[in-house]
Amino acid sequence: MEETNFNTNTELKQAIEKIKTDVSAIKTELHKVIVGQDEMMDLIIAGLFVGGHVLIEGVPGIAKTLTVNLIAKTINLKFKRIQFTPDIMPADVTGTSVYNPKEMSFDFKKGPIFANIILIDEINRSPAKTQSALFEVMEEQQITFDGVSHQLEKPFMVLATQNPIEQEGTYKLPEAQQDRFLFRILIKYPTLSEEIEILNKFHGDFSQKITNDVQTVIEAETILKNREIIEQIFISPAIINYIAQIIDSTRNNKDIFLGASPRASIAIIKTSKAMAAMQGRDYVSPDDIHFALHPVLNHRLILSPEKEIEGFSIKDVIDEIIKKIEVPR
Repeated sequence: MEETNFNTNTELKQAIEKIKTDVSAIKTELHKVIVGQDEMMDLIIAGLFVGGHVLIEGVPGIAKTLTVNLIAKTINLKFKRIQFTPDIMPADVTGTSVYNPKEMSFDFKKGPIFANIILIDEINRSPAKTQSALFEVMEEQQITFDGVSHQLEKPFMVLATQNPIEQEGTYKLPEAQQDRFLFRILIKYPTLSEEIEILNKFHGDFSQKITNDVQTVIEAETILKNREIIEQIFISPAIINYIAQIIDSTRNNKDIFLGASPRASIAIIKTSKAMAAMQGRDYVSPDDIHFALHPVLNHRLILSPEKEIEGFSIKDVIDEIIKKIEVPR
């Protein structure tokens, strides 16, 4: 794809306004079916625009899988769903060798991971051996088999779901793998008014035929172009310094056992730039940073044992850090 260049600031602003329009079009289609969940939609779209992977955590029945399916439907991309179970093997995900009797050789048969958007349902249901098969593909967007590297088509994004409640028979994701996800989205129950809207929408549509109304609104090429535009969003030195101070505070904090890495600070910049563009702005504001902080850091930090015993959460500690650092003007 040709590099996107802008001769004037006006051209850049027009391109950013087009991103805002694209996001609005995607969300309009999603809201034909999904009630509420705007934050989840925004974060998944932001992740797609910047080439990040997303971990979605929430109790069953709150439209995690449905939302991912519908987002894939609004974009002209290859979509695959992989159900992780205790008996699934790495080859079931990445691919394996198949004997070709005509050529008298072994050919690599690509697994379901070879698509643009991959939904891994209940990622914590499979043991570490299968989870580790995702390390290379999530970081380098390639699969190495028998010494040969197989590149995945761009854009590529892994969206994984997990249930935080039913932990029997699950395998906790190692910290190194959680760090591969741009952010973890914690999904809440709908509000009372949203629950009523859900019931009104589906009481006469048990088979959810309404999902057939969701249309494709953008192409894969648009995603890649938007990514280049988002890279050119302005972020001031003061904002960069603000991010660095927050990350440094997680590493020098008695309440945190494991702080954030440079990958986390880069993830905050990527997400904040995406959110600025999605709102039609050509610059990052402190509000964009605050929006990105919790989903970027909540799976990367580990509380000290003392704070865990006292009942504190990662969110509490992040909020305390934010209060102590002056917000740039």
